[in-house]
Amino acid sequence: MLRFFLMTLMTGLVVLAPGATDRTTAGDDEKDEKKVRLRWYGQSMFQLETSGGKLIVFDPHAIPAFAPPRLTADITLVSHPHNDHNMLEQLKDRGRVFEAVTVSKDGKRTDWNPVDEKVGPVRVRNLGTYHDPLNGMQRGKNGVWIVEADGLTFVHLGDLGHELSDAQVRAIGKVDVLMVPVGGIYTLNGEQAQNVVEQLKPRLYVLPMHYGTPGFDDLLGPAEFLDGYKKNFKKMTTTNELEIPVDLKTERFTVVQLGWAKAATKVEPVEKK
Repeated sequence: MLRFFLMTLMTGLVVLAPGATDRTTAGDDEKDEKKVRLRWYGQSMFQLETSGGKLIVFDPHAIPAFAPPRLTADITLVSHPHNDHNMLEQLKDRGRVFEAVTVSKDGKRTDWNPVDEKVGPVRVRNLGTYHDPLNGMQRGKNGVWIVEADGLTFVHLGDLGHELSDAQVRAIGKVDVLMVPVGGIYTLNGEQAQNVVEQLKPRLYVLPMHYGTPGFDDLLGPAEFLDGYKKNFKKMTTTNELEIPVDLKTERFTVVQLGWAKAATKVEPVEKK
């Protein structure tokens, strides 16, 4: 009789206290729903928002054709000191600022600025490269940014002007999301960008950047690059935002062409002067 009573009581506890199971399930669901968000604002300017709300801005600019809003950043990353990539004044809040290439006080010399730091849960590091195929003789030095957040690795190539060496590929390491210039003239063209994608073998997404758009024709358009990805291409030109589940698994990366006109959250419009 006592044994029967204890078994009934234990069964009752399970029935009367489903919360433990519910909380575990809810925790799993919450984990499954964790996402990062990547927003494009034309040229090479992106804002990465982690699942915890940390904001990382790459290469801020103030190109009138794109009319970028005043973004907020906890971390700001600048690939090189050209004014379509280093407009810190465009940001409402800059947070920690890291520059991959620094300029001497007399303005005559540039040097790579190696970075490998953790800012809260986010790790940022860089790799020195060149803005042209002649070891910087034409356009100087460039920096590649590697950002690790939420278990994912985001790589922003800045104004990369050449294909990568084997050593540079190894230094960058695994890539989940790749932001690659494709507009030629000053950087990789479409074919060269395809070769760099094959070198780095990103796992999830490739986002073309730094190309000509209607109203901004200083660069070539993205057609040459996109032509190589007809089977794994997604056009999202009505939005500037890509949501990425942190546990996303795919057999092959997808090339995503984002729009740049839609305002994102946590920004303010630029005040007219």
